[in-house]
Amino acid sequence: QVQLVESGGGLVQPGGSLRLSCVVSGISFGGYPMAWYRQAPGKQRELVAMITSIGTRNYPDSVKGRFTISRDNVKNMVYLQMNSLQPEDTAVYYCNIFWRGVDYWGQGTQVTVSS
Repeated sequence: QVQLVESGGGLVQPGGSLRLSCVVSGISFGGYPMAWYRQAPGKQRELVAMITSIGTRNYPDSVKGRFTISRDNVKNMVYLQMNSLQPEDTAVYYCNIFWRGVDYWGQGTQVTVSS
């Protein structure tokens, strides 16, 4: 059974930083891309970072230069370092893996950027 569990969300002031973590159990995810998505109220879920099995990273322009995705294939963990956070980054953040034809998601962690 594949499970993803996110942590690290919270309330932060504009300009602040947060580091999200996601632990994956049930599989050895070293050979698969991992991703972080977010969904703000009333908006569609959007990709914010992706990392391949060999460490190639991709980001949309909205977070490029501020967010950094990383992975630890020994610990089955994926991280999202978020710097210079802005109110528009407020959303629920989800960890994702596409494994054997199925999308798996965590329960999400809330990030709120507000003064």
